[in-house]
Amino acid sequence: MSLDDKNIKKATFGSGCFWCTEAIFENVKGVTDVVSGYVGGKVYNPTYEQVCSGTTGHAEVVQITYDSSIVSFEELLEIFWQTHDPTTLNRQGADVGTQYRSVIFYQDEEQKEKSKYYKEKLNKEGIWKNPIVTEISPLTEFFAAEKYHQDYYANNPNQGYCSFVITPKLEKFKKIFKDKLKK
Repeated sequence: MSLDDKNIKKATFGSGCFWCTEAIFENVKGVTDVVSGYVGGKVYNPTYEQVCSGTTGHAEVVQITYDSSIVSFEELLEIFWQTHDPTTLNRQGADVGTQYRSVIFYQDEEQKEKSKYYKEKLNKEGIWKNPIVTEISPLTEFFAAEKYHQDYYANNPNQGYCSFVITPKLEKFKKIFKDKLKK
């Protein structure tokens, strides 16, 4: 399968700490690559320290490369919505700041419309007690995070944050989305 294959697409999501989001999407059948990075700010090629300061405007995100003949954008959205709290502004758990905001950076009009539709549908259904605050914005330039952030959970499963935050989240994800897991 080549990268010019019409089924190879990209999705860019921010749902708090990119270590958590990356760990989840790396396990999804049809996902061929997940890169942690930064989008949406005013500094060119920011560092982790700059983004963590909350002054650059970037969000911690993952850019997901996937085969749309195996997993659809809608399925990725379903996983996105169910694996974080989209009702908290600039916060996921103990991670606080605009860099941890819930955001979908759409690649094209189709992704924009599907994201907006899904957000409105979930709000109407009252899935959460509070309204969804997820930002839906056009993708600007994506900057890959530093090498040590890539595959962070896979490389550091016993690190404290990984053990206490990511592992339980990943276990819950695997129970809910059994049919979407890589073998």
